[in-house]
Amino acid sequence: SIDVELTTGPRHANDIAFAAALDGRETVVAVGGDGSVHEVTCGLMMAREQGKTGTRLGVLGQGTGGDFRRTLGIEHRLDKYCQVIAGGRTRDVDVGRFSYQAWDGTEKTAYFINILSAGMGGLVDRHVAEMGKHMGGTVAYFAASLRGLVESRIGQLKCTVRHQGKERIETMSTRNIAICNGRYFGSGMHVAPMADPFDGQLEVVSLGDAPKVKFALASSRIYTGKHLKSPDVVHFPCDRIKIELENKGIEDRFLLDVDGEALGKLPITIEVVPRALRVLVP
Repeated sequence: SIDVELTTGPRHANDIAFAAALDGRETVVAVGGDGSVHEVTCGLMMAREQGKTGTRLGVLGQGTGGDFRRTLGIEHRLDKYCQVIAGGRTRDVDVGRFSYQAWDGTEKTAYFINILSAGMGGLVDRHVAEMGKHMGGTVAYFAASLRGLVESRIGQLKCTVRHQGKERIETMSTRNIAICNGRYFGSGMHVAPMADPFDGQLEVVSLGDAPKVKFALASSRIYTGKHLKSPDVVHFPCDRIKIELENKGIEDRFLLDVDGEALGKLPITIEVVPRALRVLVP
């Protein structure tokens, strides 16, 4: 038996999932895209902070992107989603926790389960939201990516990176940097083929600062994961990273993309919470 709760606005799924976990519900199924999965994850993680760890996350993909279910290996068919949910098999998935600057300048804390990026990705999210869902996921993201590239700026970043107890500083020049728990974003872009949401670490992928035409041509390889062979692309693992934008004059063009949702801007501090959430998997 199930109960159906319909969201009435942005972030409402946070509250629904939080209340369900506090009420001891066995499972919360997110029906929607990566944004819906993100909000339910945030609600379940908020409940986890209060000691409520027994609620499982299920996914029934009906949104624009569907990138996290790709990493989980769930085929985009209703019967396959239902088989996974009914099967009851779970794995403990890592979750990213981050502190960031909201639009009003206040500092907030939230979570992500798939990918958080900064730069061009936030512009793309904004344009996808403006286009609506009638175009279809891949078409919408492709069109929004072209527009986002035209409007993008190159960020000069200072990254304080921690991995396996060692800390270092990385500086880089890039149009977009992705911190990956999952492998895909942008409706099928294979940005982090090496990412594993069960290994207790995050994968950082910087797409570099190539001129726009060259960047567009190279970015087409991201659907196959071959972009990692480009000399402009930088990759390294971490369990914590702080990212600061040194050329602050472009902060309105260097925005956060959190599980497919435009959420705020830099600076940001991100850390992995290992094995934080039980998720229904094939």
